[in-house]
Amino acid sequence: MMSHKSLKIVVLDGYTLNPGDNPWDDIARLGELTVYDRTPARLIIERGAPADIVLTNKTPLEAATVEALDRLRFISVLATGFNIVDVRAAAAGGITVSNVPEYGTDSVAQHTIALLLELCQQVGVHDADVHAGRWTTCPDFSFWRRAPRELAGSTMAIVGFGRIGRRVGEIAHALGMSVLAYGGRSHGEPGHNRFAWATLDEVFARGDVVSLHCPLTAENRHLINRERLHRMKPTSFLINTARGGLVDEAALAAALAAGVIAGAAVDVVSEEPVRASNLLLQAPNCIVTPHLAWASLAARRRLMATTAENIAAFIAGKPINVVKAP
Repeated sequence: MMSHKSLKIVVLDGYTLNPGDNPWDDIARLGELTVYDRTPARLIIERGAPADIVLTNKTPLEAATVEALDRLRFISVLATGFNIVDVRAAAAGGITVSNVPEYGTDSVAQHTIALLLELCQQVGVHDADVHAGRWTTCPDFSFWRRAPRELAGSTMAIVGFGRIGRRVGEIAHALGMSVLAYGGRSHGEPGHNRFAWATLDEVFARGDVVSLHCPLTAENRHLINRERLHRMKPTSFLINTARGGLVDEAALAAALAAGVIAGAAVDVVSEEPVRASNLLLQAPNCIVTPHLAWASLAARRRLMATTAENIAAFIAGKPINVVKAP
């Protein structure tokens, strides 16, 4: 068991978790806490050097960085995805890594469905048209740029059927959709009808909507590539609220421009913040939101509470939510 009296805890990028509405009090009670809103790459080692425990959300802890932090004993990732930490290097150095496996299930599922409904209804586009006067000058009582699309009777195909994927499936089912799922069989089948397991090829070929909810690994980087996009229906939608690296963005932009699929909506991109040169920003029928699916206050409070539990458990010598190298 470690003593927390002189324990130094450093948060490398705390602003998104607590922009002012989600205090660090529970973590501050566990040691001497230093919080940096953001940490540029050149300062990671300098700021992390005094730390016994480092908290990071998206500030990368690569192998060379981990090896340089001699005092470091515990890394708590302020997220579910832990690809920003070189877990192998941490293990080799005797450093425990934990994440927060569940905090944003409802929030991310809700945002996923919001993106889908925006693709179907184009609420924002039509609201802008009305405010610009197009309805006022319209000769008919009703108009639309593209007819709304009804989801009942269509198929939601989910890649990564864990907690979030299953919640998305539940909502899709409530909307009258059938659900296909790839991955997550160990959790058993969901309790609703109109459900089937599918191969990866079947997911892309049969889904009217393909929604990504899997972690990013070296093996599935660019899971969405030109070949898989061309297997999809020309009327289908792609949604990504998982990790940007799952998608070959150039291939997706080209597919949208060529009408290979009908539309896409992403909350994540390969480089964040998004670069002005990212091809998805100019792609037709593509909605891009700024990685905010996770960010409801309710979800961030759960994330803060679980992180405090992770730290307390490590101090007690019984670490929880430990992640291992894939």
